[in-house]
Amino acid sequence: MNKEERNRLGKRASTVAILGNVFLTVLNITVGLMSGSYALVSEGAHTISDIATSVIAYIGFRIAGKPADREHPLGHGRAEAISGLVIVIFLALVAYEVITGAIDRLFFGGTLEVPGNMAIIMAFIGILVNLFMSNYIIKIGEKARSPAIIADGKHQRVDIFSSIAIFIGIMVSQYGYPFLDPCIGLFIGFMIAKTAFDVAVDNLNNIMGKIPSEDLIRQIEREANSVTNVCHAHDIKVDYFGSYATVTLHIELPEDMSLKEAHKITHQVQDRILEKVDMVQSVTVHPCPEGVEYDHNQLLDEK
Repeated sequence: MNKEERNRLGKRASTVAILGNVFLTVLNITVGLMSGSYALVSEGAHTISDIATSVIAYIGFRIAGKPADREHPLGHGRAEAISGLVIVIFLALVAYEVITGAIDRLFFGGTLEVPGNMAIIMAFIGILVNLFMSNYIIKIGEKARSPAIIADGKHQRVDIFSSIAIFIGIMVSQYGYPFLDPCIGLFIGFMIAKTAFDVAVDNLNNIMGKIPSEDLIRQIEREANSVTNVCHAHDIKVDYFGSYATVTLHIELPEDMSLKEAHKITHQVQDRILEKVDMVQSVTVHPCPEGVEYDHNQLLDEK
């Protein structure tokens, strides 16, 4: 995928997320206040954070798309993971506010009201809108290989379950159980906290260079071995940047091969991996004589 296409997808995902959440924020808070539903007001606070996180995700996406320079020779890809961690901070703050507000209403004399019918309609609208937005954004994030957009989509997915919980809670509370509405608000708060934890783990793994899957290693090995005269590819290391990766590997070549021919094949392997493995942006190949034992764990500067 070229840079222009990736930027177009990122802009589309952010636009859908921001416009959809502005719509939900206004309706959730307005209907929540009019109908007396703390759960809907809580969800409105959550969707306010959704707007901020969508903006943050897009900023990280655009920074990550900047080309490599002298100070960042491997590019700016980890900006997306950093923006994902900023999203975690927003989620944690919203979770705290929602949980403490619900606890206050349940245990410390807060007013318990029975939400009106408007709250039920709003909760149902929230289910439909969040279902569309989350699925759409995650699909775009996966297509663009963007950790920031995927994190934002997972954040939106929480709202589907919270809207379902609100819908059920409001209906039941109308039968004489008003305490269920703040209980649903408490449930939403814990769901937001759980999402914050999951997004934090994903983005910390990204920053620490965890590979997306073992399939990537096998694909790189398969493409390297497909080049004529390559006996075996090994010691493959992937530095993962979320939307792209850099690779180093060793290839075994016949021991009687000339340096000139080995150099030629080394570049053929590099070109082959760059051409066939879309995620890989940079490849460094080290040729080894076939059958020669070497300690690949040895430090590069070890004598």
